[in-house]
Amino acid sequence: MSLVNLAAVCSHLQNCSKARLGLTSVPASGLILKIMLGLQDQGFISSVTRGSTSGPDTEFIPTTQENVASRRLWLGLKYYDNEPVLSEMSLVSKPKQRVWMGVQDLNKIVKGESAGYVKGLRPGECLFLGTDRGVFEVREAIERRIGGQLLCRVR
Repeated sequence: MSLVNLAAVCSHLQNCSKARLGLTSVPASGLILKIMLGLQDQGFISSVTRGSTSGPDTEFIPTTQENVASRRLWLGLKYYDNEPVLSEMSLVSKPKQRVWMGVQDLNKIVKGESAGYVKGLRPGECLFLGTDRGVFEVREAIERRIGGQLLCRVR
């Protein structure tokens, strides 16, 4: 899990939302793809499409060793009443300070209480965590009774 790449994607999406862009691209990796699909499920972005540096693919192109460096994820950003739906996206775990939590601490965070130095979630906020079973939004991880490494929070 490369948190450095995820940090770059977080700041990129935040800047694109403030600049009112409709479509943007981020590097394609497994972790970033799972988080972007989670953002789409939660309603923060409108679409996730694979593509190259020139734009989204119109037909399926498999990722191979020859083209892996040029593959990108193209994201459609959402706006409501001329305001970005995704207004803030930040890392919780840092590359040198990873934050791991169990189900009890995750329950506190979902209820709005602080757990450790992590503040509780506010209404409309999402928190993604990486587990040994994949990347989940915190409420889904609580339903499955699994804890993991906190990755990023989105508002």
